[in-house]
Amino acid sequence: MPEQIRQIAQRIRELREIAGISVEDLAEEFKISKELYEQYESGNVDIPVSFLYEVANKFNVELTAILTGEGPRLHIYSLVRKDKGLSVERRKQYKYQSLAYNFVHKKAEPFLVTVDPLPADAPIDFNTHPGQEFNYVVEGTLKVVIHNHEIILNEGDSLYFDSNYKHGMKAMNGKPAKFLAMII
Repeated sequence: MPEQIRQIAQRIRELREIAGISVEDLAEEFKISKELYEQYESGNVDIPVSFLYEVANKFNVELTAILTGEGPRLHIYSLVRKDKGLSVERRKQYKYQSLAYNFVHKKAEPFLVTVDPLPADAPIDFNTHPGQEFNYVVEGTLKVVIHNHEIILNEGDSLYFDSNYKHGMKAMNGKPAKFLAMII
């Protein structure tokens, strides 16, 4: 695994240890198995952004602090130029760019997400996280599955949903799909 993932895993472990919470208790709170939680803390497996967002909320820290080791500093506005967002690569087919990583006390986490195409028979990876999510497709076609509902989104389409329900995405037509995701 990349060094970035190992460092993120170490920060998660440190937050848990400082709070004096056991692996078992935190895994139960996040509704995942103890073994999966331990894998996340090991730094040897991919860690979903949705899980990192839950950790940030649980420990009342900015997601940026977990991702970079430094807290955001901007209070009035945060400008991120094209292709200059903080890159967060968690899963092979998903590439995230945090678009407000340096703004303090955000009420939402905006990301530009690129989903690479997979073989037609490849399964969709699902996740859940607290809150709500807004997705706006800026390029390509995206299949979104939410709570057993399949929705096809094309460029210019948007979707707002309760992210507590199991959801996943897949780029269609053998081409990457790019969308703006707001996690609220």
